[in-house]
Amino acid sequence: MSFESNVKLTIALINLDLDAEEQELEARNLLREVKDLDVESAELVAVTETPEGSKSIGGFLVGVLQTEVSLANFKQLLGFLRDRLSNKSIELEVEANGKKLKVKASSQQELVMAIEQAQKFIEGS
Repeated sequence: MSFESNVKLTIALINLDLDAEEQELEARNLLREVKDLDVESAELVAVTETPEGSKSIGGFLVGVLQTEVSLANFKQLLGFLRDRLSNKSIELEVEANGKKLKVKASSQQELVMAIEQAQKFIEGS
């Protein structure tokens, strides 16, 4: 019997050339676009415990958003991220069925490889 659950993705945009407010604006723009997709939920990540080296503005981690998507729509979201974030540095954490995968990408080629890893991870879960 297969167990289908939602997939949680945490996306951290990393751009050292932008200040905290510019990174926050970039994350909010991405969030708005993600909400237009068929996702269960999408939100900025609230500060509950600030990891070392992280910045926060207004109670949210700078440049970090989290989304939850059904398994059926997971590939669509990854395709969107590939198109939208192809030349940006990001950290992507994928969580499904109690397992987590964390990957980093700082170029289009690395992002494509990270997305492939995420797809294989979900298919193997």
